[in-house]
Amino acid sequence: MNSLGPRLDLRQSQSLVMTPQLQQAIKLLALSNLEVEAYLNEAMERNPLLASESRGPEEERRIADAPAETRADEGVDPVEARGDKTESYSAPGTGGALPSSEPGEGPDFDRMAAPEATLHQHLEAQAHASFGALDCRIALALIEQIDSCGYLREKTDVIAARLGVDAVHVERVLQAVQLFDPTGVGARDLSECIAIQAREADRYDPCMAKLIDNLELLGKGDFTRLKRLCAVDDDDFADMVAELRGYDPKPGSRFDSETLPPVVPDVFIRERADGWRVELNEANLPRLLVDRQYQADLEAGADKATKSWIGDCISEAHWLIKAMDQRQRTIIKVSSAILKRQEAFFRKGVTALRPLTLREVAEDIEMHESTVSRVTSNKYLSCRRGVYELKYFFSSGVSSGDDGESASAEAVKSHIGRLIDGEDAKSILSDDRLTELLKEQGFEIARRTVAKYREAMGHGSSVQRRRQKKMEGL
Repeated sequence: MNSLGPRLDLRQSQSLVMTPQLQQAIKLLALSNLEVEAYLNEAMERNPLLASESRGPEEERRIADAPAETRADEGVDPVEARGDKTESYSAPGTGGALPSSEPGEGPDFDRMAAPEATLHQHLEAQAHASFGALDCRIALALIEQIDSCGYLREKTDVIAARLGVDAVHVERVLQAVQLFDPTGVGARDLSECIAIQAREADRYDPCMAKLIDNLELLGKGDFTRLKRLCAVDDDDFADMVAELRGYDPKPGSRFDSETLPPVVPDVFIRERADGWRVELNEANLPRLLVDRQYQADLEAGADKATKSWIGDCISEAHWLIKAMDQRQRTIIKVSSAILKRQEAFFRKGVTALRPLTLREVAEDIEMHESTVSRVTSNKYLSCRRGVYELKYFFSSGVSSGDDGESASAEAVKSHIGRLIDGEDAKSILSDDRLTELLKEQGFEIARRTVAKYREAMGHGSSVQRRRQKKMEGL
């Protein structure tokens, strides 16, 4: 019989404990270079023994010219090694390299930055220069309700009630705002936006007014009815449509409603005479080290509690330096694996992009799939073909011939785009015909997949494209 009394048993079990440091290391992997820079700056503010040091041009040149086995330990105590790595990894069969400082090789980051002023700021400056106190207050309330495309998204009577002013007064101020730059801003719908631009161009005659009032017929391609409504012949109608196409349906779109950060690549891939180079972008990452002099000053005459705190600061600094070193090595490994698998893309372009999964890269570098997923998040790669998010290189594949090879979904999309861009106005390609042409090129793909890819690329159906081509031919 089993005893009903109390008993003491010993059991063994295993469990994974996520320490705070391990959690922080995992977090570092998922951050972009700009986010890491901010994280390190915060860490240096918290930890007085963690410091950064910038390398001058002479030191960069001296380290770059040194042998590879010398560079890693050049004059730096391993405990004080910087968090970034100057030595890069390369695809099998190629040489390693330091980040290049040659002029003209990197992308123009200034062109990636947002404009200096937003649409609202641009309009507010004009309001302050154009109105007195009350009208300016009304104008600013109107501008606040204008969206990023330049349209007023709230009714004037609602704004009038909120401000406690007459609705007619608000309407009068709106008409003045609609004369601001960019032309067409402040309109409440597409017809009003186009009408404002037509008036500005002195083209708003009765025929044009009729055409603008019936834009839905133009979208449907009902040109016969439109010509009858506008009372114009074929030549006049063609001129009117050409004029209409010159107007901007989204006048505010050239401004950004939000100031977005520039896209800064984390990795550079360049082809040299001796092979491909994978290089980290270390321009915005500080060189980390432990401030030994400040440590000595703090320890002089320090009590037990202070020495304990100093020890914690040193341990935290050492861990962060090690974590940064591991992060950089992991990014290089993943990027090199991508280069190895997608070398044809870097040579020939998107049509040569192959299907690739996180698992394949994880197996190549002998790391967990989740680690690869974190490394490819919020990271960008720069090559001569442009700047791409690392996740761009991972996509499903479709069969492409009898050799068992598969093509990336992005490569298939590229072929679909080329076929649509090259189609004749009198012979628009249906999804069935696109599928047939792709099969002739070796892509075994279903019609519904072709339609899905076409829509994802922003191309309309064959009916929509035929209507668009017809309008362009007028």
